[in-house]
Amino acid sequence: MSADSHPTLPPVRLRSDAELARDALGAPLFARAVRLARWAGPGTRVGVGGELAIDQLPEAAATLGLDLADEDSAGYASQAWRVAVDTGLVDVTEPEDDNREGDEERFGTAAPGEDLALVTTGAPGDVLDLWLAALDTVLADAAVPDLDDLVDALDAGGEIDFDRLDWNPGREADFLDGVLANLYLLTVTEGGAADGPVPLPVLAASMIVPDGMGEPTDAVLEQVSDAMMRLDDQFRQLEPIGLVEFRPVDEELMAEADGPLESETAGAADDEDVSRYGMVRLTPLGLYGIRARMLEAGVDAPAVGELAEKGADALLDAVSLYSENAAQAEIEQWLAGREQPAAAAELLAAARGDDEGGPLRRLRCQQALAPAGPEAEPAVRSVLDDPELGGLARVWLAERGVGDVPAPDPEMVFWLTVDTIAAQLAADGETEELPLLMETLTAHHTGFFEQVWRVEHPATAYVLEAMGRLHPDKKAAKEARKAAFKARSRRPA
Repeated sequence: MSADSHPTLPPVRLRSDAELARDALGAPLFARAVRLARWAGPGTRVGVGGELAIDQLPEAAATLGLDLADEDSAGYASQAWRVAVDTGLVDVTEPEDDNREGDEERFGTAAPGEDLALVTTGAPGDVLDLWLAALDTVLADAAVPDLDDLVDALDAGGEIDFDRLDWNPGREADFLDGVLANLYLLTVTEGGAADGPVPLPVLAASMIVPDGMGEPTDAVLEQVSDAMMRLDDQFRQLEPIGLVEFRPVDEELMAEADGPLESETAGAADDEDVSRYGMVRLTPLGLYGIRARMLEAGVDAPAVGELAEKGADALLDAVSLYSENAAQAEIEQWLAGREQPAAAAELLAAARGDDEGGPLRRLRCQQALAPAGPEAEPAVRSVLDDPELGGLARVWLAERGVGDVPAPDPEMVFWLTVDTIAAQLAADGETEELPLLMETLTAHHTGFFEQVWRVEHPATAYVLEAMGRLHPDKKAAKEARKAAFKARSRRPA
């Protein structure tokens, strides 16, 4: 999977390995592969590629409880067998080339593999490793054109004309990986799909429609429609392995359509009948699987809880890139099981620094200390004289009604104001709430802008420039711009 678009993704909340392993064992295709692995024995015959002999497919299908009258039963059995072989649930010995003449077909043998025991005796992680191997097989199969396309591409000699088929294995695999990455991003991003299904046209359009395009052209709509139908077939294949929950495209809708699905394809998310175009969502197991593939591809795809055993410096650096809710979830897991006094002291120490990320680290530190009780007070009091943390400490103590807290000097007040606004800008950008915060922080200080430009904070000029753009009072905004110029002139280039 490509790491180009989103080198760092929002953190995902994963179920425990034990819960995910149960989900994996319950996935229909994986469960069938396990059953066939247990069925394999001395009488099981396989071909040159390890595939089941054709005359054994009915018995395999019967073992799986499939209806032999169903023409697809042999295909289901063959797919489950391929998964069993690829994951190591079955060991095959292919037929030897003994130079035998004639048309007599030669067969190899099969037996349960060593990894089959892991299904019942292995740790949850062992089961998940087997499932990930099965997922690789299914994803590879899903990137292959369907049988009708292959038949249409046969040349006069019965060989597949790949130029006519217009199929590039690498391109198809990359396309499917990109779709799954987009589905993952929609699922883990706050305000995105969350636990809701995603319309199939939205996923198709995310891969086809160029950024910034207004009304898609007819040519683009046709590409989206083609991609949507390809995804419809692929998600049908991915559902049995437990990766997704999928509602296919309504066949009646396709029968009614005259050519591409026109404007509805790109705008289906707003249509009351959007479900007719197909809906897909990643399962909890699917989130685990796509994240595992992303990590293997070098994408930074964090999971909530993975910082629990790391130091406060790693915690604050990481959650500085998270949304507020995701940061809170990670902080709560980090705090669980730690003694409050030691945790508070470690957090405060990690919050120091005059680098660009310092303000946001201190904001996340303040967030982490918010639920702390009286046990944390000594650690907080110990930094009252710290130029970077003294303001934060006073806010924490004041919120708890603690007395005998020395009032901050003006320099600390101004420094804390700059630090607070810099943190908010780093966390959320120029939000609608930020001008009100600016007005609140400056309203009670006469001559604020005459003093604040002198503050020894690396973000002073940057913050004043933002205030010059955003402050709701025009006179104050003008003063902020003048102060920003002074601050910028004061600092060496």
